[in-house]
Amino acid sequence: MTVERQTPTAGSSRGTLSLEGATASKSAVARRQRGGGGAAAPRSEERTVVPRIVVLAVVAVFFQAGVLSELPVFGVHADVTPLVVAFVGYLCGSMTGAVTGFAMGLMVDLTLAQTLGLTSLILTLVGYAAGRVREMRDPQATLMPLLLGGLAAFVSLVGYSLMEFLLGVDAPVSFELLRQIVLGTVVDTLLAAPVWAFSRRLLEPGLPADPRRRRRRAYTTGGLSPLSRV
Repeated sequence: MTVERQTPTAGSSRGTLSLEGATASKSAVARRQRGGGGAAAPRSEERTVVPRIVVLAVVAVFFQAGVLSELPVFGVHADVTPLVVAFVGYLCGSMTGAVTGFAMGLMVDLTLAQTLGLTSLILTLVGYAAGRVREMRDPQATLMPLLLGGLAAFVSLVGYSLMEFLLGVDAPVSFELLRQIVLGTVVDTLLAAPVWAFSRRLLEPGLPADPRRRRRRAYTTGGLSPLSRV
């Protein structure tokens, strides 16, 4: 018995190619749509976090001017503005921290009738430095908010005293100034924990997801490492 072998015709080949081309074009369109949706997400998240930063900054400045500036603790006044600026920079990045520090510094100087621009310069440096710490090292220690808050308070107090000295303001360097810097740093460090909790609770819902944190959370909850999939 002879078996006849059927050969594909030109019409069937063209039909198969057209079907494959249509499938490929649909896949390309779907990929472009998914890519467009992913690109629009960060912009919407930025629009979400900016009003939260504004609310946090305004609340911190008015709380500082209306409450903390009138309540001395151990002979010094607590200052939450460097804490807030440092935490904004740590959570949102160095540039956001610098802009927040500049804006909050202007509000503080205008509200308390201080030398205009002096607090802005100091808080801008604090916010930028805190953001760079997160971007370069990303420390995950439990006491990191306390360490960051204490360092931000110390830099703010020393920087403000140094700038006043350079500008010729009547602020003599003495043991009393050193005592105020040390006590002010201690008081602000004690306030760092509640300020961190409030700032994080307000800002984190508007922040983009951090892929490094998602990977760490997957590992600690039993997720597979990417190396195990190879």
